[in-house]
Amino acid sequence: MRIVVKIGTSTLAYPTGHLNIRRVEELCKVISDIKNSGHEVILVSSGAIGMGVGKLGLQQRPTDMPTKQAAAAVGQCELMYTYDKLFGEYNHTVAQLLITGDDVENEIRHTNFSNTINRLLMLGVIPIINENDTVSTKEIGIGDNDTLAAIAAESIGADKLILLSDIDGLYTADPHTNPDAKLIEKATVIDESILSLAGGSGKLGTGGMVTKLQAAKICLGCGCDMIITNGNEPTNLYAILEGKNIGTTFTVRNND
Repeated sequence: MRIVVKIGTSTLAYPTGHLNIRRVEELCKVISDIKNSGHEVILVSSGAIGMGVGKLGLQQRPTDMPTKQAAAAVGQCELMYTYDKLFGEYNHTVAQLLITGDDVENEIRHTNFSNTINRLLMLGVIPIINENDTVSTKEIGIGDNDTLAAIAAESIGADKLILLSDIDGLYTADPHTNPDAKLIEKATVIDESILSLAGGSGKLGTGGMVTKLQAAKICLGCGCDMIITNGNEPTNLYAILEGKNIGTTFTVRNND
């Protein structure tokens, strides 16, 4: 299968902004093993601004655009250094693709983006995509990396998009405040009742459940399954690829 995996800042890093080394090491190990089994994997990784916050010793995520961009410039270096080192330990080569909204909205640039990813996959490379927060001035051009991951999945004809989040999936209510909240294991449409369940975003990240549901709309529109699962356990990726229900699955197939 061709799989897009998206990991958010709150999964990659501690609230301090510093890298959660144990989790990222496990993630790279699992993705490397999945690739070894014959699947094609594209990683969409947030974390540049969050890691820049930690690297620069800032007390909180900046609110002004120049400092956001400065944090992204610093954090992106550390992020890719980490991925290059960890995937390299399992003999996998990575490539960095930094995208802006214009790269998606412009037909020629969008085609070039898709062609580049396809060629990297043919060469056995793991593409690592992030929005180019250093130059983008809209928050952040494409919306956030949930949307970017869905656009990438659509562009390359992915079979699955797996969003690794800080929550197990989509619930009937906020599980942090409502003990009666129930996990929704499967959804085939994004209607008003589903949209009404969306919550806010975390401390370091920019995306909440709203952007994940927007991503699900894109995926359902192109026939790509999308799964929201807890990124605290990277081994959930194995179970998902084995067909187990881990988290919330959005699919156009009713009989899976």
